[in-house]
Amino acid sequence: MPRLMPDPGPRRVIAASNFVYTVGSGLYLTAGVLYFTEAVHLPAALVGLGLGIAGVVSLAVGIGVGHLADRYGARGVYAITLVVQALATAGFVLADSFWSFVLAVGTATGAKAAGLAARSPLIRHYGGNRPQEFRAHLRAVTNVGISLGALLAGWAVQVGTLPAYRLLVIGNAVAFAASAAILTHLPPVAPVPAVGGPRWIALRDRPYLLLTALDGIMAVQFKVLTVAIPLWLVTATTAPRWLISGTMLVNTLLVVAFQMRASRGIVSPAAGGAAYRRAGVAFLVSCSLISLSAGIPAWAAAALLTTAMVIHTIGELWHSAAGFEVSFALAPRHATGQYLGVFGLGAGLAEALGPALLISLCIGWGRPGWYVVGALFAVTGLATPLAVGWAQRRQQPLPKGSRPRAARKGAASGAVPGSATR
Repeated sequence: MPRLMPDPGPRRVIAASNFVYTVGSGLYLTAGVLYFTEAVHLPAALVGLGLGIAGVVSLAVGIGVGHLADRYGARGVYAITLVVQALATAGFVLADSFWSFVLAVGTATGAKAAGLAARSPLIRHYGGNRPQEFRAHLRAVTNVGISLGALLAGWAVQVGTLPAYRLLVIGNAVAFAASAAILTHLPPVAPVPAVGGPRWIALRDRPYLLLTALDGIMAVQFKVLTVAIPLWLVTATTAPRWLISGTMLVNTLLVVAFQMRASRGIVSPAAGGAAYRRAGVAFLVSCSLISLSAGIPAWAAAALLTTAMVIHTIGELWHSAAGFEVSFALAPRHATGQYLGVFGLGAGLAEALGPALLISLCIGWGRPGWYVVGALFAVTGLATPLAVGWAQRRQQPLPKGSRPRAARKGAASGAVPGSATR
């Protein structure tokens, strides 16, 4: 962890805030659903429905809040989203019915999506010439924080009492509030002056919207680890059940160790498109290996699943690095929050629809379904470089005199105009 922390300064403040936040996220990701089913005694089906409603409602929040961060200053807007998320999470302890649960979890989920968009201008401002690499750095820190939170949540799950679950929820809310407090040590970022033209330019940028959709399809891969593999391992293979935790551990360690390294060679949108293509091939190979793990001895199934997870994680590293590159490099600096809010729609849709898709194909259909999912990833990876090329050719022009031509040219080549540390 000390090696992952940047040198003292604004980047360390952002990384420290992110680390504390993700410890809280790890608490919730591990035991949040169990809190509502075991402690609040809501039926699992209603919990799933409520989470789906919250996910859909949160989709559009990031765009609006990202625009506010662009216009009024990212630090303050981001801190407000963290405070709202802390209060909504604390409200979980008061949720005693389905609709109070939906209200609390919907507010928390919306604030989370808003925070991701509002944080983007901070990453771009303090990320130097390569904010994409700083974003990759934060992802490595995120995995450490989530892992620590998951370990702490294990205690509450093991105890299984109402006070233990409520302590977990309060710990989650405190982590979000502490993350906001740490941001007070970050120098404020002055809003970038708006330029002429439509206000919601990201929603008019068709190439960027296409990239958002393609990244959303590829983002379904994140649910392979948390949804499809656990269910497949239990229902279709003879592999030991402890391997579910083992695959999670392998994935986390590889991301922490190699996410920054995977991002270093992806320094232009074209390189990002090529990384999407490699990721699609890696996911096709991993899905094919997972499908072969059914109906074979336990040791062979375990070996295949572990190998598949390593290959899948390599694809995940390429996919994440590619997303960091194209989402920042193809977004105009004055609308970073708005553009990254739009880009987050793809991941939001994958979050909402991915589990049902994977369960239907991989678990319901079985082995052929894995091949279909793998082919979907591969085709998406092949299509993305074409979309990147279109986006580079059709980057939305700004009104004459609003920004130097050289700056626009630099953005198209992968440089981030005006993003050097000031």
